[in-house]
Amino acid sequence: MNFEAYNPVHLHFGSKSILQLGTVVKQYGVKALIVMGKSSAKKYGYFDVVADILEKNNINYEVYSGIKSNPTIDQVDEAIALGKKEKVDMVIALGGGSVLDSSKIIAIGIQQDTDTWSMIKGKEKVQGSLPLITILTLAATGSEMNAAAVVQNHETHEKVGFWHPVMYPKHSFLNPEYSYTVDAAYTAYGITDLMAHALEAYFGGGHAGLSDRLIAGILLEAMEFAPKVLADPMNYEYRANIMLAATMALNGSTNFGKKGGDWGVHSIGHVLSYLYDTPHGASLSITYPAWMRYHMPVLAHRIARLGELVFGTSDAAKTIEMLENFWTSINSPIRLEQAGIPANDENKILELLIRNHAGGQFYALDAKALEQILKYMYKS
Repeated sequence: MNFEAYNPVHLHFGSKSILQLGTVVKQYGVKALIVMGKSSAKKYGYFDVVADILEKNNINYEVYSGIKSNPTIDQVDEAIALGKKEKVDMVIALGGGSVLDSSKIIAIGIQQDTDTWSMIKGKEKVQGSLPLITILTLAATGSEMNAAAVVQNHETHEKVGFWHPVMYPKHSFLNPEYSYTVDAAYTAYGITDLMAHALEAYFGGGHAGLSDRLIAGILLEAMEFAPKVLADPMNYEYRANIMLAATMALNGSTNFGKKGGDWGVHSIGHVLSYLYDTPHGASLSITYPAWMRYHMPVLAHRIARLGELVFGTSDAAKTIEMLENFWTSINSPIRLEQAGIPANDENKILELLIRNHAGGQFYALDAKALEQILKYMYKS
């Protein structure tokens, strides 16, 4: 298919790449808003490194910390208010995907006067953004090299994705050493997340054999290094390979020659994260096998091809089973009960799935489909 490709992010990858930060920040002004999560960036010294670099380069800064996993629009708006008050010139995101996603919207909100949620819902136009610099501490979302963000709103009971080209970071720093301290559970969820991103592209619209092979390569890379990094979490090579796989899984390259990804699995997973604060990656390892089983009548050939490329089998059912077995091997749940979600909540989940119109770009899901997928998510 015809396609266009655009990715302006300047990526700084590798050991001690953070040392280039000083040269970068001086291009964008004299005052920054640093956005962080709850405590790990300070606990493990990453904040001190960034602060020292800024101070040595005469960059003043304010800090907004406490961004939670599954970030909320309330926190985004608080950070925007701080950035406006302090008249910052740039936003520096120091953390994982939740921090980076939040910072993308924060950088827009500081630049323009807007109702942030209305903008995310497409009711107000994006007019621009402050420069965004990201410093990654968790390999998972690929947010460091794309223009997408996901945020939730407890008033409207929604968790939604938002994309706009102004949200591409200007520079992203990927120091694999900064992911050494991620615990085993969130390392595994990050691996599941990057694999799900690759799968969303694989099951997207159109056909491009080379993109399929690139997707398979990302999946194979993740599966090769997952057990290694879990066994030896402070191994640079293992962390670096997982970090690059996560970036490649969602920087646009897997969609070359295709219409785009489907994202139906993510729309279902977002409901689980909203209702139960389920880690994003865990919601995807639960949802993907169920989604694939439901679509077997129309996607058996694509699932079988995935099996050939990744698992060495042309059996579609066996492919799903082998995917489940891998996620189980790294302790990422494949059933709702394994994530502590009780069976008697089925109606509550289904109601919100229907209310939020959960479904994909190419494989629409009606209420009956969602009900069947949910049953597969519970079935042992």
